[in-house]
Amino acid sequence: LKSPSYTEKAVLQEICKMANKIVVMSHKAIEFLISIYNVPEEKIVFIDHGVPDIFFTQEQSKKEFKLDSKKVLLTFGFIGRSKGIETVIEALPEVVKKHPDVIYIILGKTHPNVLRHSGEEYRIFLTRLVKKLHLEEHVIFLNKFIDEQDLFKYLCASDIYITPYLNEAQITSGTLSYAIGVGSAVISTPYWHASELLAEGRGRLIDFNDSDGLTSTLTELLDKPEVLKEIRKKAYDYGRKITWPKTGEKYMAVVLDTLKEQPSVMVNNVTELDLLAMPLFSLSHINRLTDDTGIIQHANYGIPNLKEGYCLDDNARALLMVLMAYRQMKDNRALELLPIYLSYIHFAQNDDGTFRNFMSFNRNFLDKVGSEDSFGRTIWALGYLLNNAPNDAYYQTGKQIFFNASPNFEKLKSIRSIANTMLGISHYLKSNPFDDSMTERLRNLAHILIKHYEENESPDWKWFESLLAYDNGILPLALLHSAEILNDDKIKRTALESMKFLTKHTLNENFLSIIGNEKWYRKDGERSFFAQQPIDAMAMVLMYHQAFQLTKDKEYINKLYTSYLWFLGENDLRMSLYDFETKGCCDGFESYGVNRNQGAESSLAYLISHLTAMQAYAEIHVSDEKSSIETIV
Repeated sequence: LKSPSYTEKAVLQEICKMANKIVVMSHKAIEFLISIYNVPEEKIVFIDHGVPDIFFTQEQSKKEFKLDSKKVLLTFGFIGRSKGIETVIEALPEVVKKHPDVIYIILGKTHPNVLRHSGEEYRIFLTRLVKKLHLEEHVIFLNKFIDEQDLFKYLCASDIYITPYLNEAQITSGTLSYAIGVGSAVISTPYWHASELLAEGRGRLIDFNDSDGLTSTLTELLDKPEVLKEIRKKAYDYGRKITWPKTGEKYMAVVLDTLKEQPSVMVNNVTELDLLAMPLFSLSHINRLTDDTGIIQHANYGIPNLKEGYCLDDNARALLMVLMAYRQMKDNRALELLPIYLSYIHFAQNDDGTFRNFMSFNRNFLDKVGSEDSFGRTIWALGYLLNNAPNDAYYQTGKQIFFNASPNFEKLKSIRSIANTMLGISHYLKSNPFDDSMTERLRNLAHILIKHYEENESPDWKWFESLLAYDNGILPLALLHSAEILNDDKIKRTALESMKFLTKHTLNENFLSIIGNEKWYRKDGERSFFAQQPIDAMAMVLMYHQAFQLTKDKEYINKLYTSYLWFLGENDLRMSLYDFETKGCCDGFESYGVNRNQGAESSLAYLISHLTAMQAYAEIHVSDEKSSIETIV
């Protein structure tokens, strides 16, 4: 399809991804696969539709149908308005004046879908048109199914085969191929397959809905038998090249060549990112969701859902993302967006350092104190700001909010809010390593996580709770950062053990399979696979990146890449969540398929993951280049 729906495109891309070779029957199909579906050209093989070996002669066939003395025009197939048969009927009056022996046969039943909705309305319209133009002696409707052998006989009996379709969007036509195979002279409108198959004099093309043009072409060919004969010869000669035995040989060659190649698996264990296949970093959808207050929380498909307003979580994530984008890419638009998100956070802070979370579109807060999760995510973003501020003004604002909130650090109960807060403190300490008070706070929070781990772990359950729930990767991630700052072996060991456990339950088939939120995965229970959400994939990407930073084990880079590719189709549904048109990210997988809404949380999760994957790629290649230089020296 030239303009596929989201699902149609995703399904075809996945089929092509699984295939070693893709056989198409037209060059237009090759063009579409490359330009629309991003299929590598080397995967695609062109083989003609193919036609059977047909041994009927025109003389025999005309005699059998009692058409010996007639010049036969033929159209075959299910009847419906898209066939454009009225174009031929309207062209005939001038033709039959000069050639009264012309018979036009319309062979085929009305399409079942047309019958269901419109009955025989189109066929009745055509018969009335025939009567209106006084063509009853020249037009025959054969309203019946016929077998393949009879079809070949009708094709052989025809002098001219006509496909007057009204739409260009037909990539392959079997009956057109058959007509060429028997050596019919074909006149057609320029739909995609006809434009290719009738090239080089194998037929004639007329414009869509051009009955006058068809009149001229029919008259010319019937007036000049030698021209008609030459077209038939070229068609027949080409048809000899595409008989089924010959196309079968081509298919066999493709199969044998494919078998010689290294066998591939449906999902490869990723060891390298294909940068050319990755989407370019784009803030288009984030710009769409952002106004002068902050980032809108939800989207209706690809547009902001203003009914849902704003939330602290997403503005904190947005602050983190634009800081990463400016740090890595010096993206000026990211720098322009930064104060909007920081301002929202500043406005949301209460006098006691806590934060409100939800705000309506008319700028009224909907709660007095937000969730602990939103608090922790905000501290994470603020801590990252304090380590990566692009200027002193933003640094001072972030510092003020961060330290106003700090008396609440020890009051946190939720382990995920504790983990997010630990991330913020860790980033802060990277540029403020001599803040002993904050270092001690980080240590205390890390010990709380470890206590939860020790209370719940068993030989076959290495986790902080008796269940795997949401945003799981954040917990090992926080300990990995803390281990780096505190240089604590116990924290590091707990981080790596819990990460290994999480990996076992989510990355065991060489693609990321996130714990579904339909029913959390309880110890000694069964996990659910839906719904899966982008923030979980983001947490895994960040977790593996920090694991590599801490251990320098490149296997974590492979796992990072695999987790990132969850967004691009390497997942349970084999469908991409990233929308290459809007540059947003869908909200996740439900049991029925993709949730097509592209809210802030999901789109920010994708962009943070993208930036992290690019950062990891740069780090690993710089590391390899440095090692090579040191070896040479």
